[in-house]
Amino acid sequence: MPRILSLPFEVLLTSMCGIIGYIGKKNAVPIIIAGLKSLEYRGYDSAGLYTAPGGAVKAKGRVRSLEEKIPPGLSAHAGIGHTRWATHGPPTEENAHPHADATGTIWVVHNGIIENFRELRTELEAEGVAFRSETDTEALAQLIGKYYAESRVLETAVASALSKVRGAYGIAVMSTEEPDKIVAARLGSPLLIGITEEGYALASDPAPLLPQTRDVVYLDDGEMAVLTRDRFEITGVNGLPVQKTPETIDWDVEAAQKKGFEHFMLKEMLEIPDVLENALRGRIDDSSQVHLGGLIDVTDRLASVKRVIMTGCGSAYYAGLVGELLIEELAGIPVEVEVASEFRYRRFVADPETTVLIAVSQSGETADTLEAVRLARNHGMLTLGIVNAVGSSIARETDGGVYNHAGPEIGVASTKAFLSQLAVCALVALFLKQVRGGGVSPDVVRDLRSLPRLAQEVLDARTHIEAIAKKYAGAKDALFIGRKFQFPIAYEGALKLKEVSYIHAEAYGAGEMKHGPLALIEEGFPTIALVPRDSVYEKTLSNIEEIRARGGKIIAVSTERELAAADDLITVPLVHEALLPLLTAIPLQLLAYYAARERGLPIDMPRNLAKSVTVE
Repeated sequence: MPRILSLPFEVLLTSMCGIIGYIGKKNAVPIIIAGLKSLEYRGYDSAGLYTAPGGAVKAKGRVRSLEEKIPPGLSAHAGIGHTRWATHGPPTEENAHPHADATGTIWVVHNGIIENFRELRTELEAEGVAFRSETDTEALAQLIGKYYAESRVLETAVASALSKVRGAYGIAVMSTEEPDKIVAARLGSPLLIGITEEGYALASDPAPLLPQTRDVVYLDDGEMAVLTRDRFEITGVNGLPVQKTPETIDWDVEAAQKKGFEHFMLKEMLEIPDVLENALRGRIDDSSQVHLGGLIDVTDRLASVKRVIMTGCGSAYYAGLVGELLIEELAGIPVEVEVASEFRYRRFVADPETTVLIAVSQSGETADTLEAVRLARNHGMLTLGIVNAVGSSIARETDGGVYNHAGPEIGVASTKAFLSQLAVCALVALFLKQVRGGGVSPDVVRDLRSLPRLAQEVLDARTHIEAIAKKYAGAKDALFIGRKFQFPIAYEGALKLKEVSYIHAEAYGAGEMKHGPLALIEEGFPTIALVPRDSVYEKTLSNIEEIRARGGKIIAVSTERELAAADDLITVPLVHEALLPLLTAIPLQLLAYYAARERGLPIDMPRNLAKSVTVE
């Protein structure tokens, strides 16, 4: 989406593990520590840094444990730091980054996965290299060390080592023999350079850079940067210089703070009305026409589209399922939704002239979704993105798209970003209807404009939702059911409950109850039923009665003020059936949040999860 990079936008924080680096006139140590703390929201198990001078310090656990181990008064002009989320090897100090070569000359921090690390490790061990950790990253550090012993030029050694590597990486590398230099490289894992008056910073997402600067340069895949105190240079894999134009981040640190809320997740849910307002602002005119600037240049191709493929992972996939129903209902175009991690490995069967791929990703860096985009582009298909990050890989590599304008989302469980994806899917559906000559949909547009206000009404009832969540917080299992437009929301609700409360939850189409799920129902078993008054209202009521007849408890989310079949009822306002998911999703997020809080869990950083999955 290069042509829409200039649109106003709040960048979504991305990446899995976290990288921060600095070289310049200031003391690097406090900059790196502050940067690591700003990366804590992802979830991680260890942290470490290397500074020149100073050496390496690593610690299992939180950044504060690392901070306590740093020698008092340590000052350094350059350094790199890392928060690790374990992939190869358990969370231990030995497996924490940075990793060194056998001589202790080369130090590396790395996001991503080196797929052929076992092969590399075997070759290096045969040459007498002794390994200290179980990580894939150490194989890369040792390999760089091998080539550094030959060239004595850090960027040359890094380039030589990366030519032998398969996998994904975002790396920052330093050498004890060249302390005035940091080398960074990217393939499939984001990195950006922050430009300051005192030097340069490096990070895997914007958050650690904001206290220093808002002027950044994004690295693209296959690029390498060399940073010194007074300059930086970027080259491609062919060694030729690459010219980059700095971009400006237009949100600040304050936007990513809790502002007095107990958890980011709660803060971000309460921002949903504003997020919906931002997603719609300036995109619908007084005649109910939808205007999407990021799709202007591809309008002619969209007018002849006969098939849409939507793809994403996690919550983005479920947003795509809602998008499928919206586009088919409003624009009359057949849609398929594919889990990106499966789509990228399937045989490609599509007419590239009449098919469009729409990739949905919060971060714009989701590895599997990005590869799905590349697969489609390689086959000549039109590709669009629904993302929340200016400068992200999907934003740059698609032919056009729409930004969410959701602002930074810190909590691992997607809440406001998911709602913004649904709003954008509705806009895209209306836009596709227009460009294909279907005219406008004033009734849908009217209700779409009312959503920010109606979402606030749902949020205002959160005390009632909290009481229901406390009532069922001790459950071991739960079932979510819905039909038609509520079918994807049932899946999203189950995902939310699993993510933050650790309660096992499953979702089914309500019509599938007789095909297996009824076997789960016993006395007291909780089912969250999405049963608004829509075109399948009566059928869903029948499914609820099947559960009640077997002693199950029903928590209903409905547009009705009274529902005899429900043990507990959460009411949402009535809007056009196609837009009801934007209201029924909110109570499910709140239920998950309050259940997790009742259970005393780390809501913003659930175990084993990361905000954005930038490796396969």
